[in-house]
Amino acid sequence: MKVLVTGGAGYIGSVVVEQIIAAGYAVVVFDNLSQGHRAAVHPAAEFVAGDLGDPDALERLFSMHQPNAVMHFAARSLVSESIERPFLYLGDNVTNGFNLLRTTLEHGVRRFIFSSTANLFDRPACVPIDEEAAIIPGSPYGESKFILERMLHWFERTHGLRYACLRYFNAAGATAERGEHHEPETHLIPLVLAVAQGKRAGVTVFGTDYPTPDGTCVRDYIHVSDLASAHIRALEALEKGSRFYNLGNGRGFSVQEVIDTARAITGRSIAVTYGPRRAGDVATLVAGSDRIQRELGWRPQFSQLSDIIASAWAWHQQFPKGYPQDFVTPSFI
Repeated sequence: MKVLVTGGAGYIGSVVVEQIIAAGYAVVVFDNLSQGHRAAVHPAAEFVAGDLGDPDALERLFSMHQPNAVMHFAARSLVSESIERPFLYLGDNVTNGFNLLRTTLEHGVRRFIFSSTANLFDRPACVPIDEEAAIIPGSPYGESKFILERMLHWFERTHGLRYACLRYFNAAGATAERGEHHEPETHLIPLVLAVAQGKRAGVTVFGTDYPTPDGTCVRDYIHVSDLASAHIRALEALEKGSRFYNLGNGRGFSVQEVIDTARAITGRSIAVTYGPRRAGDVATLVAGSDRIQRELGWRPQFSQLSDIIASAWAWHQQFPKGYPQDFVTPSFI
């Protein structure tokens, strides 16, 4: 089977590509490198530079490579930016996803794995959050993902598309060769590790008065390798029907726990500034992943925060500058 992976040069997409190649699949990566890195793409994958905003490029891509399944990661994904620039997210993410889905269906491809988000659940009524929780997106970014989930629902009914929506909580960690390198970086663990590396003076904790054990926000961190294995299981299960899953560890770790664990792992001091709460943050977000465990037998293999941070630290030590810069402008399809 040949799998088309959009956004396969990005953080999560590149690790998924690594694992699905190891599982024996042929892979074509389609990426415009606006957020990804050419060096992150597995050497056994075919790489095609292109943009989802170009329907003609998608037509050429599908005609040339004839994939049997699609995994869609490519999207703008900064929650705070989406609030500041909602037209960008409700425009690009939705339009690009629609372009991809239309071309997928026109070429007779009926397997689709969608990278969704926990931002579908702004203020859940109960925690852990299961798949039956009310969907109330917490930002235009979350709304764009929900719109595409609804498109998938209708394309199943009208065209027989089999799909899986995988709603991630906080992806973290690294494999030996692939890790987290964003510009700008907004995720807590790489920001904390950048302080340990001496790249940043310190990290800010937003809010210390939440109703949590230490007063800081609690989040569910899931290792990127565990996310990747869930994609393979979901792809293999599509023959039995469409599905949607929340993906997390099923337990939460506070911001302060992340900092303390990073200090222990790195053996370095990490300066912290404590500030007021940040607008839009909720006290606790933890996934209930019972459904995928029950239906597909998936379980996180990296459930300890120390293991997740240690893997990220090892990657940053091996690649202190992250991925090398792509000096050559890619030739677009």
